[in-house]
Amino acid sequence: MKAASFTPRRLQLALIALPMALGIIYYTLIAADRYVSESIVAVNAATVAPLSGGVTLGGGSGLLSWQDTLYLIDYVHTDNVLRELDAKLKLRTHYEQPRIDFLFRAWSSFTHERFHQYFQDRVELEFNDLSGLLTIRTQGFDSKTATAVNQTLLESSERFVNNFSQRVAREQMAFSQTQADIAQARLQGAKAKVVQFQTTNKILDPNAQSVAANALTSELLATIARLEADLKNRLSFMQADAPAVQTVRDQIAANRAQLEVERTRTTSSESGDRLGTLSVQYQALQLEALFAEDAYKSATAALDTARVDAAKKLKSLVIVATPSTPESAEYPRRIYNLLTLLAACIIIYSVIRLIVATIQEHQD
Repeated sequence: MKAASFTPRRLQLALIALPMALGIIYYTLIAADRYVSESIVAVNAATVAPLSGGVTLGGGSGLLSWQDTLYLIDYVHTDNVLRELDAKLKLRTHYEQPRIDFLFRAWSSFTHERFHQYFQDRVELEFNDLSGLLTIRTQGFDSKTATAVNQTLLESSERFVNNFSQRVAREQMAFSQTQADIAQARLQGAKAKVVQFQTTNKILDPNAQSVAANALTSELLATIARLEADLKNRLSFMQADAPAVQTVRDQIAANRAQLEVERTRTTSSESGDRLGTLSVQYQALQLEALFAEDAYKSATAALDTARVDAAKKLKSLVIVATPSTPESAEYPRRIYNLLTLLAACIIIYSVIRLIVATIQEHQD
């Protein structure tokens, strides 16, 4: 086609008048109204009192958990949420209703994956990284559905936040509680062994008895040494068969006999209750009980720490603004879109008109 065929009038009709006529027909006769319901939420972390250990949720007392809010953004657009909304609100049927609006309706031929993408376009999420607030905007072809979709999203999001934080807290607490129970059972077992040892051997503390026996042995040795010195002194001026000398000799013999008894009790390999062996066994049992007690104290401290940490992991969904009920449709913005279309047509017309003029100039 020659450049002369592209007259200004034809170009105006093709590039401005025709698109504008189609746009006016679409926005006045075809385009369906789309209502928008808006809500504002945030994920609130728990506050744990440092002294009492009390936990406070919501009410602005905790800190906004930005990371969990980002998790919530991903959750809202998941397939599970779409299936829940579709089951409760017949969402697909609603979005297929405006059959004449071929641009923004959902088609019955859509696969589930394609409808999932369509749903994501109908739910707008805006995260404010300064305040940590999440704005949820849901679209519907009537005000009631737009509000219902937003409200159901909030209910599902609240369950997600609660279940997720509680599951993490439960798992942490369960592990710490198990370790504390194991440590407590070990401590009770170690103490039971000590009691059984004392009952079986009929002795309360072999160590204390051994100390007492050693003290008695030392006392007997000192007594024997004193008596032998007294005997030598008496023999210096008395006959060997004197009654006083014989008395001292009898005392020495008695103390030596008692000393031998004490030594046999503590060291004899033939004695079943010798204190040396019992003391070693008792010390081993006491050491085991001491280790078990230390482990139990550590496990108890870890359980208290885990309880505080688990409380800190508790989250709540704070609804800053409840879902609004729109009275007028926000989309389509007919005047704005038509003016934008007109501006685009004029720009395209000007560019093509310039190209045609340049071509005609070169042909001449």
